[in-house]
Amino acid sequence: MFEAYHIDGIKSAECRSIFLDWALSLPGGQDSATAIQVILDMYGAANPDHPMSVVLQQGLEAVVNPKRRGGWRGRKRD
Repeated sequence: MFEAYHIDGIKSAECRSIFLDWALSLPGGQDSATAIQVILDMYGAANPDHPMSVVLQQGLEAVVNPKRRGGWRGRKRD
């Protein structure tokens, strides 16, 4: 994450890719909301408009307020 905040001209798509790689590398049982908040506290507070801060905030919101996207239980049965 440190490097992402120091890449000149980094775009949201690149930040999402870095975030996904980081999230997938979290140890099993690690609370992702807490981990995201730690990163936001370390880097996002000083860089609120940075694309990585935006991606992290979106990730935090998704973890705290998950939304159902459908699936087999949501389908109508005949």
